[in-house]
Amino acid sequence: MLRAGIVGLPNVGKSTLFNAVVANAKATAANFPFCTIEPNVGVVAVPDERLEVLAKISNSEQIIPTRIEFVDIAGLVKGASQGEGLGNKFLANIRQVDAIIHVVRCFENDDIIHVSGSIDPVRDIEIINLELGLADLAQIERRMERVRKLARTSKEAQLELGALEKLTAVLNEGKSARQADLTEEELEAVKVLELLTQKPIIYATNVSEDDLATGNDWVEKVREVAAQENAQVVIISAQVESELVELPPEERADFLESLGGKEGGLKSLIKATYQLLGLRTFLTTGPKETRAWTIQSGMLAPQAAGVIHTDFERGFIRAETVAYQDLVSTGSMNGAKEKGLVRSEGKEYTVQEGDVLLFRFNV
Repeated sequence: MLRAGIVGLPNVGKSTLFNAVVANAKATAANFPFCTIEPNVGVVAVPDERLEVLAKISNSEQIIPTRIEFVDIAGLVKGASQGEGLGNKFLANIRQVDAIIHVVRCFENDDIIHVSGSIDPVRDIEIINLELGLADLAQIERRMERVRKLARTSKEAQLELGALEKLTAVLNEGKSARQADLTEEELEAVKVLELLTQKPIIYATNVSEDDLATGNDWVEKVREVAAQENAQVVIISAQVESELVELPPEERADFLESLGGKEGGLKSLIKATYQLLGLRTFLTTGPKETRAWTIQSGMLAPQAAGVIHTDFERGFIRAETVAYQDLVSTGSMNGAKEKGLVRSEGKEYTVQEGDVLLFRFNV
């Protein structure tokens, strides 16, 4: 299951956002630092309107969306890499996620204290990134002591040592490990370290409801930072999200539209996470269930089959494939077949976003 860690300074709206996107989570959103003492974890369904449409076509008994796990990690402060605040315990929690959602405060509110005394998202980003970078440097230094000895006789260790030296140089410049120019082999060699600044990052700019549609000057400053790091930026309003949770589902779209928003924060965050990680969704449908499956972009049909069950990959014969829109426009699988829209794809087929697949395999 995909895991995304929500991080940021205290009082930027992390727990409010977490409560909203998870809806029934019990994180405490209070106006003081470290209100999240243990990392709160919430599993949410990935919204996908296609599932309900396919379920009606197939008369499915149930709908099973793919899921994403959000981890709300306590607010980091300057000195966290040396154990300040709640320190290394929470840096360890970040190592276990696939992507980082860094919530940055881009709103004024005199009633909510800012730990640094003023609103400056670039400074806040630098504080968090510095702490993550220092933690990475400490880990790399420990690893290099061992690898240097092994590099005398091992080519694999020499490769890793070269990668570690490149990473050290980049981190010492105040940049992230994501910005290091590493080869595929070097990336694989240091993968085991799970470096914090190597993880894909999304900057979630938390704005007031008045700025939800257009953003503000603070958001633009965050965009400038993100452009240098190849990071994503999403505009969210944790306060709006918490209000949406209180509304009946049928009223949420109208409320968002009244604020100039097109989609809720959950959809925006998931869409950005999928794009950042290069993820795709394929679909299966039948009388028993209609279901969404998450795969890496570029996966071949047998690998996609293996996501459902390893036996499907081992015994793969072919994949009966139809594009979602083609299936919907014809109204049934038989209708799509009659119009020649269902294809028989083999082992070299690259699965596309929105493919509806039926796998044939030998047991």
